[in-house]
Amino acid sequence: MGALSALEETLESRWEALWARVLDKEPVEVVDALRRECDENAVVCREGRVMVPNAYDVELPDDVHEHLTRSGTDVGQALTDSLARHAERRGYEWAGPLAVHVARCPDVPNGRYKVASRVMPNVSTDGFFHAAH
Repeated sequence: MGALSALEETLESRWEALWARVLDKEPVEVVDALRRECDENAVVCREGRVMVPNAYDVELPDDVHEHLTRSGTDVGQALTDSLARHAERRGYEWAGPLAVHVARCPDVPNGRYKVASRVMPNVSTDGFFHAAH
């Protein structure tokens, strides 16, 4: 298991290096903001069970968003993966399927970023089955 953790840390540090080149600032800021949002909204349901929101929104200034999407990197998926690893280390349970949505926003304070979370309800397949019959 130690080798797997080392590999995860290596991949995460390379991801953070990419953010540093793209954003010209510490990529840790955005990742840390996501982790902090997750931690601050954790709810202890019972001993050993901690639930956290499953939907996260990251708003970036127009120029940063354009640059990231032009490079072809799936930023939302990379942030989702990073947040999933954080939650796994903390023993959190998601309130549903995890998703990090990255959006363009011209009104981001100080031209930096904005992070918010919420609980997004699960999508049930029942409606699909009933509609098909």
